[in-house]
Amino acid sequence: MPGNGLLETSPNYVINKAVAARFQQLPQPKDKVQVMYVWIDGTGQNLRAKSRTLDFIPTKPEELPVWNYDGSSTYQSQGENSDTFLYPVAIFNDPFRLAPNKLVMCEAYKHDHTPTDTNHRKTALEAMTKAADQKPWFGIEQEYTLLDTDGKPFGWPKTGFPGPQGPYYCGVGADKVYGRDIVEAHYRACLYAGINISGENAEVMPAQWEFQVGPCEGITIGDHLWMARFLLHRVAEEFGVVVTLDPKPVPGDWNGAGAHCNFSTQAMRENNGIIEIEKAIDKLSKQHMRHIKAYDPNEGKDNERRLTGKHETSSIHDFSAGVANRGASIRIPRGCAEEKKGYLEDRRPASNCDPYRVSEVIVRTVCLNE
Repeated sequence: MPGNGLLETSPNYVINKAVAARFQQLPQPKDKVQVMYVWIDGTGQNLRAKSRTLDFIPTKPEELPVWNYDGSSTYQSQGENSDTFLYPVAIFNDPFRLAPNKLVMCEAYKHDHTPTDTNHRKTALEAMTKAADQKPWFGIEQEYTLLDTDGKPFGWPKTGFPGPQGPYYCGVGADKVYGRDIVEAHYRACLYAGINISGENAEVMPAQWEFQVGPCEGITIGDHLWMARFLLHRVAEEFGVVVTLDPKPVPGDWNGAGAHCNFSTQAMRENNGIIEIEKAIDKLSKQHMRHIKAYDPNEGKDNERRLTGKHETSSIHDFSAGVANRGASIRIPRGCAEEKKGYLEDRRPASNCDPYRVSEVIVRTVCLNE
């Protein structure tokens, strides 16, 4: 964006952000609240959103009305029976419109009030409810890549490639990191929204970044990560930059993108919890392909491009585990091995995974012995 506040979106179309800001500064009527409903569309990866005006400030999802949308335009229904319902499930502060306005994460339901095919929250919640006494905690490390609108990684030369990987991870300097303003804006937006974001860093491939959400207990990991993704896309939109969660956005000798899932139960976090961690790893080893199918929206096909055994990944075909081993399916952090308690890191989920599915299958395998 040039220093004059103009966002150039095409040769003939320019948005003046300073003009837009004037209207955002107009006083909001005290009896009106803007609420943006957010949901997962039929791709299982993309988010949609639309807004409505309420005459009260909602404090819990149950206070919000069920709404609907045209599911035929989101790959979720046929045109002749297109009404699809939105059930509010989690409320967040709106960092764009500011208080008292809200963002709300929603579940999507078909015309007959059964879950849409990409609504995995309902069954995840059922699993979390059954395992609630074990207090499952999750933390997900969400990797992503910034792109120019032409699809090229943000900051990369328009012809050729940047220098080899090495100086970019947690790098500092204009020749090592690209898009930090977007990352910082997203971080602050998440904090304002009430998302349990715990950090961020530049990743191994230039223009690739990561943020972490957690620890979250039970279903909240999915609610918070999906809304954090929404905020990431929405913040990047302000800068005229595109976010991709593709697990291997650049073929060749470049790192892919994952969503490493850190998991523990109360027993794992207590003294000698390493015994429970090892039991969990044994259970996971026997369900490898079940998990691979749940760890990206295309039942492992997206992850095939990433889980090659190279670039800090395990092979998609084989299960492995080790202490401090970033080339294993499951990593036990060095500190946890030394303290004999803590958590395990499942490094297999792809960056475009559905956190509801990931957390559900882990709980069903480890906690519910299914």
